Amino acid sequence: MSDNELNSNRRMHFATTHWSLVISATTGDADSSQSALEWLCQAYWMPLYAYVRRRIANEHDAQDLTQAFFERLLEKDYLADADPNRGRFRSFLLTSFKHFLANEWDKRKATKRGGGKQILSLDFSADNSWHAHLPMDQVDAEKVFERQWANTVLTRVMRHLAREQERSGNARQFDRLKHFIGGRPAGTSLAVVAPQLEMTESAARMAVSRLRDRFRDLLRAEIAGTVASSDAIDEEIAHLFSVFSA
Repeated sequence: MSDNELNSNRRMHFATTHWSLVISATTGDADSSQSALEWLCQAYWMPLYAYVRRRIANEHDAQDLTQAFFERLLEKDYLADADPNRGRFRSFLLTSFKHFLANEWDKRKATKRGGGKQILSLDFSADNSWHAHLPMDQVDAEKVFERQWANTVLTRVMRHLAREQERSGNARQFDRLKHFIGGRPAGTSLAVVAPQLEMTESAARMAVSRLRDRFRDLLRAEIAGTVASSDAIDEEIAHLFSVFSA
């Protein structure tokens, strides 16, 4: 790919970042903006729920507040002051959530909007994060948010890669090799896995290398959607991995 083609692809991607979806919600077509925002809410609700679970002992209150926040986020006037120049998308969400909680803190049952009609359904049964099993005072709420955010991003990237491999007819190979993307997993090796896939160890190592390259590409694309410019991608990726060692 030429430099011109690469730059063109980057410009096209940054035209549809998460930030631009937020901004378009205040000015764009109602149906398309609503659909885009609902996608963002479904994709990134779990880190905020992880955050509020560290602040509120009652699980149902935490669920109500998370649900209510995202329903409020879908209201156009709530996004009127959103500004990508203020920082990263994750920072925008957390700051907005903190402001929301400050106003709603005494309401242990969040009032449903839309005349009693629920406009967004979050699947709290899908929340199987490690944070749910920690004592309430063991981990700072913002650290929980950061780690859950990082976990959400990496999970989304891995699922995207899995779908690509399935479409290419490599689902079985991917299922056995995916554990090597982040390094050599404990208790196994390519020398053991390769024969199971009817591959030489060298061929398996090459396949893992290709998966790692594609994973990095998809990760950069995912991160690019959450920052305001391409200059911040590498910094955000470094931050994403640093939270696991904090």
